[in-house]
Amino acid sequence: MNGVALCVSRGIARVTEAALGPYQTAVIRIGFSATWLLFLLRELPHRQELYGPDGPWSWDLARQLISDNGAFTALTWFRGQLWFETVYALAALSSLLLLLGWRTRTMSVLFMIGVLSLQNRSVFVGDGGDNVLHLMSIYLVFTRCGQVWSLDARRAERVRAAGERGERLPDRAGPLLWSVLGLALAAVTAAGRLDGEWFVPALLWTLWLGQGLYWVVGRRARSAEPRVLLDVVAGIVHNGALLVIAAEACLIYATAGWYKVQGSRWQDGTAVYYPLHLDYFSPWPALADLMSASGTMVLLVTYGTVIVQVAFPFTLFNRRVKNVLLVAMMTEHAVIAVVLGLPFFSLAMIATDAVFLPTAFLLRLGDLAARGWAALPRRAVRAEPAKPCSPEDGEPARVGFPV
Repeated sequence: MNGVALCVSRGIARVTEAALGPYQTAVIRIGFSATWLLFLLRELPHRQELYGPDGPWSWDLARQLISDNGAFTALTWFRGQLWFETVYALAALSSLLLLLGWRTRTMSVLFMIGVLSLQNRSVFVGDGGDNVLHLMSIYLVFTRCGQVWSLDARRAERVRAAGERGERLPDRAGPLLWSVLGLALAAVTAAGRLDGEWFVPALLWTLWLGQGLYWVVGRRARSAEPRVLLDVVAGIVHNGALLVIAAEACLIYATAGWYKVQGSRWQDGTAVYYPLHLDYFSPWPALADLMSASGTMVLLVTYGTVIVQVAFPFTLFNRRVKNVLLVAMMTEHAVIAVVLGLPFFSLAMIATDAVFLPTAFLLRLGDLAARGWAALPRRAVRAEPAKPCSPEDGEPARVGFPV
């Protein structure tokens, strides 16, 4: 009994003491924001047909569907070209800023709004990757995805350095951004644009109030206990969201694998052969013909896909086997992106798989990227004496605004 109690206490301490998987969460943030940004840029010439007010799926049809299913989209708040262009531009901008890791707590919320607004506007556009991105954009809001490899992490480092020197670096951008977004949210709520399902309005107001509470506690609290309590709560929510992301990935592969087992085309080994000969999935016909020329190769790929997908959730108990299958799945998605012409589906799945990447590998990858960046030729800059950080350079560890 003492051993069990000790294990339970250690598990509780691990979950509550810190936000786990900072590097994995950063890769997920970068992966999904890059996927969505690249998609928006690629479809920029076709945005009117996909999501515009005068597209094939008209604004009136979208309003009728949303009134029935209660889905959230900001594109039905107002009708007109200007509003559509504004939402599209803000979706792209929030994706870029989330990719860079600037104010990740706020940008993750705006990123979610952009994804839900565009995808729910035209539900018949997209592929399986859209469903993954749809779900992950919601989960990402609950994670602390800017702990590493972000502009937020660099700002926090400057804040710590300034604190060691006894300096305070006030933050002006955070409170301003919080105030502007609060006014916008209040205006939209007062205008009745958030009618429908209660989840998204409640989530937006809870996040906004939580940001304000975090700032007030950090600035006004006389002791460190309230701030520590909020950090513990944020860490627990982060770890729970990370667990949900991992469970979602396992569920995707398990259901896909077991449904494939029941399909006759996967049983006779021809499920891979037929898509390679469809014009829609053959951007490189010569490459598709080369892959399908060998019946043995097609059979191995077909059965290998089923085996890997069914077995992957069970390999999480063995790190080495899990890493081997993880490499196999990421390679398979990369091949799908090139051969079948589904780059965004593959990028979304690879970003989801990143939650299982080993921390040691990510650290080596980060060091390699840093060395590559340092090796790039730059114009010589005359060295100047070091100057104290200006007030605009960052925020103090306890009084900064957490957005």
